[in-house]
Amino acid sequence: MAARGAWAAAVMVMVAVMMSLANAQRQQQGPCLFVFGDSLVDNGNNNNIQSLARANYLPYGVDYPDGPTGRFSNGKTSVDVIAELLGIDQPILPYSSASGQDVLRGVNFASAAAGIRQETGMQLGARIAFSEQVNNYKNTAAEVVNILGDEDSAANYIGKCVFSVGMGSNDYLNNYFMPQYYQTSQQYTPEEYADALIQEYTHQIQALYNYGARKFALIGISQIGCSPNSLAQGSPDGRTCVERINGANRMFNDRLYTLVDEFNSNSQDANFTYINAYAIFQDLIANPSPYGFRVTNAGCCGVGRNNGQITCLPLQTPCSNREEYVFWDAFHPTERANTIIGRRSFRAEKASDSHPYDIRQLAQI
Repeated sequence: MAARGAWAAAVMVMVAVMMSLANAQRQQQGPCLFVFGDSLVDNGNNNNIQSLARANYLPYGVDYPDGPTGRFSNGKTSVDVIAELLGIDQPILPYSSASGQDVLRGVNFASAAAGIRQETGMQLGARIAFSEQVNNYKNTAAEVVNILGDEDSAANYIGKCVFSVGMGSNDYLNNYFMPQYYQTSQQYTPEEYADALIQEYTHQIQALYNYGARKFALIGISQIGCSPNSLAQGSPDGRTCVERINGANRMFNDRLYTLVDEFNSNSQDANFTYINAYAIFQDLIANPSPYGFRVTNAGCCGVGRNNGQITCLPLQTPCSNREEYVFWDAFHPTERANTIIGRRSFRAEKASDSHPYDIRQLAQI
């Protein structure tokens, strides 16, 4: 009996050590995640503002445990997946509802229709532009100081967190390629516009750095010209992606890639990586079968050609085989597509997925 008791005690010690190591390993992945972006990752910040860009109604969230939360998907977004892979045990809350100890896990500042430029998305009503998201983060950083007791402790904590920034899609979708509302396409060539966006983007990244951010994952723009909305409006066959849009997106991404290298060269105490959402998404569109996708050119719900004229209508019945769809609505991926994008952002499957490293490696630095 004594031997059995000693053996049981040894097992308990071993289990405790393993749990401690597991917790330490998870801690190394980064204690928190701060998210800046648009509707691709908004998880509720637009719910209570005067905006047409909202998704807090069914069928949005039909496969999410909490139902419609403001996520523009049937379920999880890519940053939900990244947060889980970082070892964060609860979903990151939107800035609109995060408070107290919740902010230590991170905060989602993203806002549907938001862009790098202040005017982007104005035709849809209120939205929280990149500069305003950064200002909201400054408020959160002050909360972290209050919780941890002093600025040094807060700086040490925040410096270990991952900052995911995915901005720019709406500056094309709801600005440059919407001449009925905006004059940017008359004021700038695509090259000049990409330069102007990167200049403002750089300013906001520097502001985040000044308030403690040290680990940056800068997410490139995906293939907007392949969305059901672009196909519905500009593709002759409803399948061929709109190159004039994708070409402009690549110009922005090329500059963002270069910006990452510049930041890494000039920053002694910060690390930056580029996540190639364009290439990852291209895989899903060009080679869907290995991922289980069958429909790449239409939304699971929506209106009109390709289900791409507008987003899902309230209480609309979505497709039943959404695991086979890349797109949930006219613009946004399904949970299945988001899961693949999130996983490949976190742990690159191809060398082209990230540069110079993936988010897993960024978190461990």
